[in-house]
Amino acid sequence: MKDLNPVDNYLHGSWEALGNGAPVLVALAQLCSERWVRPAEIADDQLLAKLGGAAKAILRAARDRGTIEIRAVNSAFDAAARLLAVYVEVTDEQTIAFRDPQDPSVTVEFLEGFRQLCEHGLVLHHIYRDFSLAPRGLRLAQSIPAAEVSDWLAKATEFGIHD
Repeated sequence: MKDLNPVDNYLHGSWEALGNGAPVLVALAQLCSERWVRPAEIADDQLLAKLGGAAKAILRAARDRGTIEIRAVNSAFDAAARLLAVYVEVTDEQTIAFRDPQDPSVTVEFLEGFRQLCEHGLVLHHIYRDFSLAPRGLRLAQSIPAAEVSDWLAKATEFGIHD
């Protein structure tokens, strides 16, 4: 087997990172970190009014455990099914995938909603693709009535750990 030269190693690593969604994950992680150390001064009610329906649905879904993951299914056949998407652990055995493999615009809307949560300091980045609600995010998530986001939650896919 031929040894890779430094350029080949760089390209291989870059390609691998691209295949795992690294540029978007890094951007979201940086946004979370920036807002963690420099929080915006805005009242809770004003902040909730700024958030779109997708962002509020993610908050509502994550209200109990606060655990959020951004991931892709890079082995899926259809391009729309491979897109990065937001996953929320509702319980230790129940997850909601905020994606629609038939309608990529839904998946992208929820990803934008997650970006809004990062932008407003409601999410913390931990490692790789793992995020959680920040203390303020957890508090605000409790205040969102289910009826307010029911149409958005209906667009998501629920599945158990063994599905």
